[in-house]
Amino acid sequence: MSVYIETHRSQLRPIKASDWELFQRLLSEQEVIALCFDRPSETEIREKFASRLLPWTPNCQHWLCLVILDKQSEQPIGITGFAIENGKAEVGYLLLPEFHGQQFGTETLQALLYWATSTHNINHFSATVTEGNIASERVLIKCGFELIEVIPDAYQIGGKPYADKIYSLHK
Repeated sequence: MSVYIETHRSQLRPIKASDWELFQRLLSEQEVIALCFDRPSETEIREKFASRLLPWTPNCQHWLCLVILDKQSEQPIGITGFAIENGKAEVGYLLLPEFHGQQFGTETLQALLYWATSTHNINHFSATVTEGNIASERVLIKCGFELIEVIPDAYQIGGKPYADKIYSLHK
């Protein structure tokens, strides 16, 4: 299945083997993952990357992983995507630090949601955000998500417990 999504400033396309350095950086760089998860081992990163390279269809259990590219420079900005479980698409995104605060997260998530709804009739989305990740929460709220649950001490990063904040969107 061919996936190509475009916004006024960016392009989204399926991840490919040549995107390894981007993926590795996104899952390794402390400024990116500080409020998401502990740094995975190199083996774990490679396993996650391999699973994202698999061809995607709406019936898949694995993630649709799209690379976000700056439209003018064609420079990678980050990744976004979702995995469908029980008819609900769990969305996620990671941006390189030099692109934080430039609205690329909101812009590309809105485009992804529109594509998923219009192309695949996916109407229910969710996202889990670690307590304190205010930038990710803002992206979700701007895209129409609502906070539906807070699960105290649900996750640990660096041995410190954090609440999981569960967001939902019905289109």
